[in-house]
Formats: sequence, structure tokens, C-alpha cells
Amino acid sequence: MALRIGSVSLLADSADFFEDAAVNLLIFAALGWSARARARAGMAMAGVLLIPALAFLWTLYRKLADPAAPDALQLGLTGTGALVVNLGCAFLLARHRTQAGSLTKAAFLSARNDAYANLAIIAAGLATARWPSIWPDVVVGLGVAAMNLDAAREVWTAAREEHTEAPRA
Repeated sequence: MALRIGSVSLLADSADFFEDAAVNLLIFAALGWSARARARAGMAMAGVLLIPALAFLWTLYRKLADPAAPDALQLGLTGTGALVVNLGCAFLLARHRTQAGSLTKAAFLSARNDAYANLAIIAAGLATARWPSIWPDVVVGLGVAAMNLDAAREVWTAAREEHTEAPRA
């Protein structure tokens, strides 16, 4: 949908969905590992969290070269559908966010950030319907990228602390 309607924020959110899948597969694989190995996986995951920010920069470059506003209705509807999915994930993960350190923290932060991003995408759809422009979509894309950068920083910090405190194997 992001490519079809030319949406920067939806493409960043789509890259974020890919990142979520990678994070959750890594978490599933790493839960049985030692504390030190999980901490290393958490540090790797911090790098994975940067993927949506890079996707946003690429899409922003293309959008500025062809500044057409995305379809407001499709932007809002897609954001709403994604919000339903991400709220469900965030609620499921909320009770586990302090277990297994940086890994479950990464999963919860990812789902929480996605729900916030979806609310912003819906708002961008409403703003674009009222004032047809690329800028509501671009601003939301910036926000999605900033949230992912902040989540990457938080996960990196937690993983470094775990790595330092974990016994050497």
C-alpha cells in the first residue's frame, strides 16, 4: 500500500514490520541462551531497529524528488488496520517486558512504538485529507524514524548493561 499511494510514513512503518519479525524470531531463538549470549543478541537487535530509519531516509529522498501527496483515505485506513494489530501485540507483550532483559524489552518497545506510529499515520491521513500535501506524511515518517532510533538506543543500553553484568562463560 505504501508504494501504491506514495506514502513515506507507511513505507517506514512497513520496514518496521519487517524489523519486528526479525526481532521476534531472534527473541524466540535466544530465550534459552545464556545471559551473556542474550545480551549479545540484544546488541545485534539494536542494529536491526535502525532498519526503518534507513528505509525512511531512502523514501524521503524519493518523495522530495516527486512531491505528490499520498491518498489520504488509504493512508488513514491502512494506519487503522495496522493499529489494531499492533495494539494487540503490545498488550500481549506488556506483561513480559521485564522478563529476559533486553530481548523482551525490545519486543515490547517495538510493538508500543508501532501503535504510536499508527496513530500518527491516521492523523497524517486526516491532515492530508484536509490540506493535501506531502508534509503530514513526511513529518510522521520522521517521527517513526526517531522512535526507532530511540528504541535502538534503549535496547543497546540495556544489552550493554546485561553483557557487563553477565558471568563470563
